[in-house]
Amino acid sequence: MTGDAKRGGDEIGPVVSAAHLASGAMPALSEIEFAMTLMHHSFERWMVRCMAAAGVPGLQPIAVHLLHAVAHRGREKTLSELCMMFNIEDTHVVTYAIKKLDALGLVKSSRRGKEKTVQATEAGLDACARYHRVREKLLVASMKRLNLDENALSGVADMMRTISGQYDQAARSATSL
Repeated sequence: MTGDAKRGGDEIGPVVSAAHLASGAMPALSEIEFAMTLMHHSFERWMVRCMAAAGVPGLQPIAVHLLHAVAHRGREKTLSELCMMFNIEDTHVVTYAIKKLDALGLVKSSRRGKEKTVQATEAGLDACARYHRVREKLLVASMKRLNLDENALSGVADMMRTISGQYDQAARSATSL
């Protein structure tokens, strides 16, 4: 479908936030970027409000991500592993969020050699379990009613990870211009 394709019987272009970017050689990429932006903000709003409903208000989205990651598979994680997992270059962002989680008693920090490690506490694991229950009740149940093809969703996630690699490569190239 081109940028000028018919949608719903009306001549409209792609659904984007910047028509000047969609006027290039790949309008669909602008559609993806706008959709990712909307989804990103919706997802962050959801995470913060779900965690508040689970009894831990006031966390920033990165702290919610990190708490779940630290609880993942019940093993401690290093700061560098967490940065790599979420593709975060600024370690200060992760360090600040970990300090906040530590102050709330949701994680505990220690050292493995020279590396700082983080592990979920019982309170942190309990917060993740409550988040899971709220997520199942409010989000998963409504998503299930959409009857989405879960294999197709996994394919979309795979494609998004692949596309993120293209953005990373383009970002590296842009730094040398």
